[in-house]
Amino acid sequence: VQLVESGGGLVQAGSSLRLSCAASENTYEFTSMGWFRQAPGKQRDLVATITREGATNYVDSVKGRFTISVDDPKNTMYLQMNNLTPDDTAVYYCNAVRGGDDYYWGQGTQVTVSS
Repeated sequence: VQLVESGGGLVQAGSSLRLSCAASENTYEFTSMGWFRQAPGKQRDLVATITREGATNYVDSVKGRFTISVDDPKNTMYLQMNNLTPDDTAVYYCNAVRGGDDYYWGQGTQVTVSS
């Protein structure tokens, strides 16, 4: 399984970005998918997840600003990020879980938010 992220960039605070994660296999085969992020000098943290049934979960700091979704016909997961702040600056990673035991990661895409 290959996951390829795109859509990162340098934006000003208050701006929006949409990240994409293109999967090499059918996304409906994954138990869940998610976005994680890692800021410089910090551990990789969960941002949002979505199950095959469509249930979503967000870390408190992004609730109301970020939206995770999956387009199964396109085998692509998205993260719509609105009202970005400098605290959102990080490398964002796409994750997919299949069968509960198989975990897959993308290579990451950089998001930088200037104040």
